[in-house]
Amino acid sequence: MGEKRSNHPVYNVNYHFVWCPKYRHAILEPIEDSLEASFRDVCDDYDYEILSLHMSPDHVHLFLSAHPKHAPSEIVRTVKSITAREMWEQYKLFLEEYLWSGGFWEESYYVGTAGDVSTDTIEQDIERTEHV
Repeated sequence: MGEKRSNHPVYNVNYHFVWCPKYRHAILEPIEDSLEASFRDVCDDYDYEILSLHMSPDHVHLFLSAHPKHAPSEIVRTVKSITAREMWEQYKLFLEEYLWSGGFWEESYYVGTAGDVSTDTIEQDIERTEHV
């Protein structure tokens, strides 16, 4: 991590996001590989740098760095909407068993900001929130 340079700003903007599938169903483990690939593709396409990605069966921790022109709400909306669409395209029959009213992700999410935080610190935070 550290400062990044763009045309004008020099920045170090990092966000820690956490969100759950609808109804907090534990459905992520069987689709984890595809979901991770989807996260990585979206972040690559939008120039968000994934610093850490951790998926539990019923929630996701995504720690990323983004240009300051991107609002956290824009980032989470983009990542959640594209990954949801892709998972429905790939796993429709599986998801219909659990998400009978459509959707994929809960509307709510957590976002925290972090500057020079190490990956170890984020991993400790993930372990702490796992027990909540």
